[in-house]
This record gives sequence, C-alpha cells and structure tokens, in this order.
Amino acid sequence: MPMKEAPNQEKALYTVEETCKILSFGKTVIYEEIRSGRLRSVGRHKRRRIPASAIAEYVELLEAESA
Repeated sequence: MPMKEAPNQEKALYTVEETCKILSFGKTVIYEEIRSGRLRSVGRHKRRRIPASAIAEYVELLEAESA
C-alpha cells in the first residue's frame, strides 16, 4: 500500500489532518486507530500529533496484516 505522500524527514510530528492525507484515511479512522493503540500519538493542550515514526510503524503493521 504506497503512501500518497512520504513523511518529510525534517518534520517530526504531524497533525491528524496531515496524517489523514498521508495515509488516505478519514479523521474518524485515524482517531479510532489512536484510541485502539494501533497508531501512536502524543497530546499537548488538547491537540493530537502523530510522530513520523508512528506513521511508518503503522504502515508496516498494515502491510503485515495484509500478508
């Protein structure tokens, strides 16, 4: 499953909206994956950010599940 946009190596954290674009999923799916623990995130001041490494790990998880 190729990503539409590869995470920028200079950027460490992505917003939920940016993660939606990278993974081609809607906000509901992203928040469900965060709540379930399948997609790591960090929170600060009621805002969620997803580390670039968590996006890569999540893609690897999806690939492993589809194999």
